[in-house]
This record gives sequence, C-alpha cells and structure tokens, in this order.
Amino acid sequence: MKLNKKQFSNILFLVIIALMFIPQTRQPIQLFLNKGLALFGPSIEDEADRKTLDFDSWKLQDLKGNQIDFKNLHGKVVLLNFWATWCPPCVAELPHISNLYADYKDKIEIVLVSQETSDKVEAFLMDKGFKLNSYTPLTSYPVGLDISSIPRTFLIDKKGAIVIDKTGAANWNSNAVREQIERLLSQ
Repeated sequence: MKLNKKQFSNILFLVIIALMFIPQTRQPIQLFLNKGLALFGPSIEDEADRKTLDFDSWKLQDLKGNQIDFKNLHGKVVLLNFWATWCPPCVAELPHISNLYADYKDKIEIVLVSQETSDKVEAFLMDKGFKLNSYTPLTSYPVGLDISSIPRTFLIDKKGAIVIDKTGAANWNSNAVREQIERLLSQ
C-alpha cells in the first residue's frame, strides 16, 4: 500500500499528537516548536502607546544573594524577562537572550526574574551553559506590571517607558531589537 501526501501528513500529525501525551517526549517537542516561534523578533510599541512603570519599591535578589532595588536601574536601558526552567517557550528564547547579553552586558541591564529557588535556577543555567544571572522578587511586583503568563519580556528605556512588551517566546537577539537598543542607548 502506497501512501499519498495527505495520508502521510495525517499519520505524521497523529504520531506527534500521540508523542505529546508521553511525558518523556512532551517537553522536547514543545521546546522544538517554541524554538521555531522564537525565530521572530518582538514588535516595538508606538511611542504614543508606551506605558511608564514605577519601579520605586521593587527589590530583587540574585543567585548569589545580592539584593538590588529596581529604582537604582533608572537611567539605564533594561531588558526585563520573567521566566521559569520548566517553561518550554522560556527555555527556547534563553539562547537569544544569552547572545544579546554577550554583546550588551556592559551597556544595558538584563534582568531575568524567576519564582523558582536559586539552587534550581543556578543548576539549570549552569547545565545549559548560560552565563546569565537571575533574580527572585523580594517584594510585590510594581503597580501596573501584570504578569499572568510567561515568558513575559519588557524592553524599558532610560526613563522607564516600556518600548517592547512581549508575552511568549521571541528572538531577543534580532536586528530589530539590537537597533532599538542602540537607539535607546543614544538617547
């Protein structure tokens, strides 16, 4: 019996769906699909639509126990990313964030925020070879910052205006993002 293209694609689709029900194959498939989605860069907010957030009372702690107050980042360009080690879209976009960090670590602040334990996050980052730092919130999120799903990423200008607000995986190392960062750094 010879299969035509439609029959073959239907069988392939059913196999992928079946594999999604097996715990050992679910995450690799989700990661693969999200890496495809993370090839696209995020869209930039129109200047008239940009919201400005008040970060005056938000305190975070990094993996080594160092605390930062987000208000001390005022006057800097900030890439703020909410993520988790168990989240396939989050994991899919980390290589893009890591590559951006390699080129901009001395120019902008890249702040990854996770609700997971420092030990778990540090082990994950080390295992994957990422030279990124991650933070845990010590106080409530700033007013106006609604994080209902992850990954959620913001590119914030020196005055606190949100230039990019993206829910879901994206290519944070795209030319469009780099060009926007360069514009923000020159302002």
